[in-house]
Amino acid sequence: MSNESLYTRHAPSFSSKIFSYAPDAFKAFGEFNKEALADGVISVKVKEFIAVAVAHVTGCPYCIEAHVGKAKALNASFEELFEAAAVGAAVNAHSAFYQSVNALNAFNDSKETDLYSRSNIELVEQLEDVNEGLYNAFFEYLHKSLKPQHIEAKEKLLIAVGSAHVTGSAYSIEIFTRQAKEAGATLEELAETIVVATVLKAGSAMAHRVNALQAYERE
Repeated sequence: MSNESLYTRHAPSFSSKIFSYAPDAFKAFGEFNKEALADGVISVKVKEFIAVAVAHVTGCPYCIEAHVGKAKALNASFEELFEAAAVGAAVNAHSAFYQSVNALNAFNDSKETDLYSRSNIELVEQLEDVNEGLYNAFFEYLHKSLKPQHIEAKEKLLIAVGSAHVTGSAYSIEIFTRQAKEAGATLEELAETIVVATVLKAGSAMAHRVNALQAYERE
């Protein structure tokens, strides 16, 4: 195995070497991770779908492998996991696409002090006049990604809400939360979704302790 790889697979004992240097904090994170992904108003399986989608947004290969494995152990099919990943990708694109409204305002020399006005969401329709082909292609992709297939509509929207909390887009959080509510999602389900997204976002940093150890120990 080449020592040039920055993502070398290691035994758990390798990454656990760093635990003793901050034991209380690492233990607390482990408990948070366990609680966030435990069965609740959202099933463990659906939480793993959210986790897989978010891991694709953060781009953490360790997280993808870990949560695909956990979902597989719960009898999740690859078709379901691919749909979850597609929702994460669509939300990532959605967050970038809606920033085009800010680009449009900047291009038009807007002096508005509120950079994330709710009314900006409606301005996105003006982008169709700029490039109808790109506009329609994006929304067709978004529609297909959120269309219920192996994963139900409400569950896909919960995945979208979780992914939006990782991208941090105010527009995406607003849009997908409202859509999830319309699909029947409860506030309790939204709360658990946000916690899963939070632990995955933090977990992607935690997982990269492997890289830090590799860098520190490299001669």
